[in-house]
Amino acid sequence: MDLHQLRCVVAVADELHFGRAAQRLGMLPSALGRHVRLLEEELGTRLLARTTRNVALTNDGTAFVEEARRLLTQADLLAARFQARGRDHAATLRIGAIDSAAAGLVPLLLRDFRSDHPEVAVQLVEDKTVRLLPRLISGRLDLAFVRPPENTGPAVELMFLFNETAVVAVSSHHPLAARKRLKIRDLADAPLIVPERRSRPHSHDLTMKLFAEAGLHPTVAQVADEKQTIVNLVAAELGVAIVPRWTSRMAAPGVRYIRLDLGAGPMTRLPLAAAWMRGSRDPVRDAMLAVLRTHLADYAAQA
Repeated sequence: MDLHQLRCVVAVADELHFGRAAQRLGMLPSALGRHVRLLEEELGTRLLARTTRNVALTNDGTAFVEEARRLLTQADLLAARFQARGRDHAATLRIGAIDSAAAGLVPLLLRDFRSDHPEVAVQLVEDKTVRLLPRLISGRLDLAFVRPPENTGPAVELMFLFNETAVVAVSSHHPLAARKRLKIRDLADAPLIVPERRSRPHSHDLTMKLFAEAGLHPTVAQVADEKQTIVNLVAAELGVAIVPRWTSRMAAPGVRYIRLDLGAGPMTRLPLAAAWMRGSRDPVRDAMLAVLRTHLADYAAQA
């Protein structure tokens, strides 16, 4: 017994005519009659009483059609629900991004992506790498822009994009505010606002490593978790901070961003990477990755 056989019997029960039922199902009457007979043979009972002019339901047929309608309704609802899920997934891309990427890279990428794929809706989640990667692994994100950790495990595919430019955020009233470029030694006596290492290890370690390589001991005045909070503390003249250049897109009146001369070592960089699940197939995500690869040099020049 299959769903098609159920549909045949229900159609005949509705029309009480094999010709009209066959037309409704897009079948030949002979094919429809064959499906009904096979089902009756399988069940071992007559569902329809046929004469040369009339078709009627037997008692077993009436009871059977009632149950068949319920099964067909459930089957149709199940199919519709998962078809809708498939359409939603195909038309929606769930992206996670650390704050600097959300402020800088993602708007550029979405601009270029939507010019070719205007039908795709993008859901953006802004968070830290330590929270984005678990969301990616659990299937709640399709793509994430993160600071690459030392080990993501075999399930995650990482593509290094570029290193973000580091700048110094200072109050517009700070003595260094008029400078165009700074070196770490210029910050030797400045109180620093640094990110919490547990949630932002790359940014925290960048500051500490730069001071260590310069033979200086950093004066940490405040530890903060969010970039916006760090920038607001700078605006309140509580210290200076080393941040990615794209942080300058966050609204904070009274803050200037000055280019910082960095060393060439790997610890003096702010790497950004794209992450997705290894071996997974997602044509919408892959289309975005294709746009990313095409325009990567332009994005890197603005980082």
